[in-house]
Amino acid sequence: MSWHPQYRSSKFRHVYGKPASKENCYDSVPITQSVQDNHFCAVNPHFIAVVTECAGGGAFLVIPLHQTGKLDPHYPKVCGHRGNVLDIKWNPFDDFEIASASEDATIKIWNIPKQLLSKNITVCRKELVGHARRVGLVEWHPTAAGILFSAGYDYKVMVWNLDTKERVIMSPVKTIDCHQDVILSMSFNTNGSLLATTCKDRKIRVLDPRAGTVLQEANYKGHRASKVLFLGNLKKLLSTGTSRWNNRQMALWDQDDLSVPLTEEDLDGSSGVLFPFYDADTNMLYVVGKGDGNIRYYEVSASKPHLNYLTEYRSSFPQKGIGVMPKRGLDVSTCEIFRFYKLITTKSLIEPVSMIVPRRSESYQEDIYPPTAGAQPSLTAREWLSGMNRGPVLVSLRPGCELLSPRPLPPESAPSTPTAPASPHLTSQMEKLVAEDGQRPFSLPEEKSPKWTPEHRLEEKKAWLTNGFDIFECPPPKTENELLQMFYRQQEEIRRLRELLTQREVQAKQLELEIKNLRMSSEWF
Repeated sequence: MSWHPQYRSSKFRHVYGKPASKENCYDSVPITQSVQDNHFCAVNPHFIAVVTECAGGGAFLVIPLHQTGKLDPHYPKVCGHRGNVLDIKWNPFDDFEIASASEDATIKIWNIPKQLLSKNITVCRKELVGHARRVGLVEWHPTAAGILFSAGYDYKVMVWNLDTKERVIMSPVKTIDCHQDVILSMSFNTNGSLLATTCKDRKIRVLDPRAGTVLQEANYKGHRASKVLFLGNLKKLLSTGTSRWNNRQMALWDQDDLSVPLTEEDLDGSSGVLFPFYDADTNMLYVVGKGDGNIRYYEVSASKPHLNYLTEYRSSFPQKGIGVMPKRGLDVSTCEIFRFYKLITTKSLIEPVSMIVPRRSESYQEDIYPPTAGAQPSLTAREWLSGMNRGPVLVSLRPGCELLSPRPLPPESAPSTPTAPASPHLTSQMEKLVAEDGQRPFSLPEEKSPKWTPEHRLEEKKAWLTNGFDIFECPPPKTENELLQMFYRQQEEIRRLRELLTQREVQAKQLELEIKNLRMSSEWF
């Protein structure tokens, strides 16, 4: 009987990592020297924030995403903590609000101005005071607006409601006091009804974040977990840590039964912490090692074998921390499905690395971009605290597409979508092209459009108007491909006008010649 190898059919088998060119990196960035096992970097479609060194307290930098190249050594900082900043996280529903945790036992909420920073920001919007020792982790709730979780070295997880008028909040709405040692990581499931934590006491816990009760607890001795992650809607947990022989290891768990892992996989003998990242849209898992230059990635399936190794991105520059761009900030025209921002302390450099699915077509690839979580909450803080659960509001990544969820909840401070400003010159060019071609560029086909009521369309239309200009009627080019297409079309139009002008000139010369002949004939008579 002959042996036939088992081949898996996967559209992500050939995904590859593409580092940004030198001019598209962020150079001369003073990255923190802290030994905390955190990301030290947070990214959204407008800004990249990175923890930095600062004399006399803690600070972090907020750099506009388009401001690549060498950073000014006197670039303004966000500095208001009395101790080192240990963790930073952007509000998922407001691209201009960020939370920071510090060794001074406080959490601060900052408003970042839309214009370029001209001086240091020292006054925060809110200050959360409740921990007895330094705060190592902060996490925003994935679906509820204004709910923030913090974990401190006092072994407590605190739940904060930011939907209040007080600038200084002295007491959280809930304190979870079930850990016996320092909390190392926190992760929410898709709708935020469950919270998973890892602790220095080597236990993984699944908690009810509102009641503060422990639903599941892992006492498995063969795996010392440092980071934990919910795997979307698969009802599984992934943890990274070390085995009893001190090899770096991954373990997959059933979230309803943490007695024994479903599978374990040893990676190598290095000592750096492994940071896991999961993309629920593509079912891909990325594992980034602190102190490594490589990024391993896997495809996760509900059936055995659960973890299918694809390949790894290799680099000779080790990363101290890592940031991840939300899906709504990716470049869909290049088939980019994930983007990392590597903090390379040896070169004071932040290097973007794009994970790309190789496709020949430049059109929008519907199969690799399913509906994803958008920048709009599905619950208010009061609704979530009262016991309601709801999944995220979904959006399509197709350029110019609308919300897909049936009941979007308008946030208190409207989040902005990354849309380039349209200049009057560009607008006139686009309108001219629309008038000539008789079609609207970058619009959805009629059958692909979501079914909305006329009243809802009218409300959405109001939100699209910027200074009386409809950004979806004729949007400016967002990618290099779109810009090139517009350039080629303009060149074609110029060529056509020149040909027309040449024809008119020939006709004018012929008319002049005929008139001259007529005059000569009349004079002869």
